[in-house]
Amino acid sequence: MKLKDVKTWVVGNPPPSFGGRYFIFVKLTTDSGVHGYGEAYCATFDPHLTAKLIEDVAARYFIGHDPHKIEQFFRSCYSSGFSQRPDVTMMGCYSALEMACWDIIGKEANQPVYNLLGGRVHETLRSYTYLYPKDGDVYPDETLTPKHVYNDPDIAAEAAIAAVGKGFDAVKFDPAGPYTIYDGHMPRLVDIELSAAMCKAVREAVGNKADILFGTHGQFTAGGAIRLAKAIEPYDPLWYEEPCPPDMPEVMGQVARATSIPVATGERLTTRFEFARVIENRAASILQPDLGRSGGILETKKIAAMAEAYHIQIAPHCYCGPIVGAANIQLAATLPNFLVLESIKQWDGFHGELLHKKLQWENGHVIPSTEPGLGVELNEAVCEAHPWTGDQLHLEMTRTPIGR
Repeated sequence: MKLKDVKTWVVGNPPPSFGGRYFIFVKLTTDSGVHGYGEAYCATFDPHLTAKLIEDVAARYFIGHDPHKIEQFFRSCYSSGFSQRPDVTMMGCYSALEMACWDIIGKEANQPVYNLLGGRVHETLRSYTYLYPKDGDVYPDETLTPKHVYNDPDIAAEAAIAAVGKGFDAVKFDPAGPYTIYDGHMPRLVDIELSAAMCKAVREAVGNKADILFGTHGQFTAGGAIRLAKAIEPYDPLWYEEPCPPDMPEVMGQVARATSIPVATGERLTTRFEFARVIENRAASILQPDLGRSGGILETKKIAAMAEAYHIQIAPHCYCGPIVGAANIQLAATLPNFLVLESIKQWDGFHGELLHKKLQWENGHVIPSTEPGLGVELNEAVCEAHPWTGDQLHLEMTRTPIGR
């Protein structure tokens, strides 16, 4: 069995665009007609260019080879061009192709991927959701309508109650100010006061029925992050996400040692080599690899194994489409140190339309599929009907602009 063909799609995610403005999917097919799907979490270049890069990587290192050769594929891509170091774009391309190979391997073996990774240790997977506006609401442009779910405590509390009512017992929001392309800065007092007010309102609304997941965009210095942490500690968040930029885990370690809130990080990191620095510096007690970027399924299994040795938990990140979601589920089911899974609402809406059979979500938990491979089939007709043209001007509902 050898890989024969590769096809990519850049799919526009219609408003309200939960999980990103576009998704980058890939399909690999073997000479025996078995196909597998993958997805890249890569926003460093135009998505159509990224799709071409995926096709180039496939032609160089995958086509003509047995899809079982995951370790060989990784080393070829990781070391491509005399690099041999973590490269976020290459690993985004590789991750998509790697998970497509696992989809094929599982289908050939007639087993879900988790059975090929040691078997599942979780029957269901706890999930969390971002706080979203009520169904039917339009996410406002802050310059036009100042109050929304990320800057108004009452609206946030209402959204949290709605999420708990649907079955979630963990909710996430990031009211601490926008992402910046510059180095970390000291939070303004107004940002600190708003963050504390948001946490207070949500905690009072949900009581002990749900955990609070406090996100930032890695925009603070260590001193600034510590200052903010002290203001939100009374509301006992489950985690404090990426308080500092990801390039200096030594600095993030200063924050981790100065607060009682567990620090979480990892969505912008790739391969075990970057995650090893986080572990070495005790910079986080929760890692958030995104399988569309971190190096795919096997590489992230290695990351999780390293973390387990240090009693660090795994909370797979997913600001993506449903193929990364499905890969996250397959891996998370095998992890003794799994904590919680990022869910795009209940995997309904456009995420559900993109699959022939949507991911199963019940009462706050994802149910891993027993179907072979990743357990899902991409609806290619929906992909073809929603091409990303690059001129969609709608706003993302869950985050300030980060290039996606």
